[in-house]
Amino acid sequence: MARMKEFYTKEVAPALMKKFEYKSVMQIPKFEKIVVNIGMGEAKENPKALDAAVADLEAITGQKAVVTKAKKSVANFKLREGMNIGVKVTLRAEKMYEFMDRLFNVALPRVRDFRGINPNSFDGRGNYSMGVREQLIFPEIEYDKIDKIRGMDIIFVTTAQTDEEARELLTLMGAPFSKN
Repeated sequence: MARMKEFYTKEVAPALMKKFEYKSVMQIPKFEKIVVNIGMGEAKENPKALDAAVADLEAITGQKAVVTKAKKSVANFKLREGMNIGVKVTLRAEKMYEFMDRLFNVALPRVRDFRGINPNSFDGRGNYSMGVREQLIFPEIEYDKIDKIRGMDIIFVTTAQTDEEARELLTLMGAPFSKN
């Protein structure tokens, strides 16, 4: 599965170097990490739901998931500081490229009526965020074994300085942006 990393070094990096006319190869944007997060409001009533989300995320990413805790107490949400409210995984290096390959080439095409991902979800600093409505689009998840359909947030953190550089990086890596 090292083909995405190899593809980046042989195809993507030289194309970016040429398009943006960088003086040094160290200026070429690259991926730092991918963070996959499932926020779970129901975890405070049903702690068992957290275990299912951890299992799903570990199956999807192939890496151990971390349970996230509330930083502040919020009375309106019946939330106390320190309560378990989500699950996340941070992918780097080979696992990051492998996950990106599976997301762009296997999972996203399985979404019903898929027309591409939103090309405007950049944060102004070269990072891209997207949401997935259900974990079933990943082939690692067995339909019969899930207790509830859960969505997740996927954040691509890059070294790009601008959104334009990050968009070009993701496009060259195979991100299926919609043409609107």
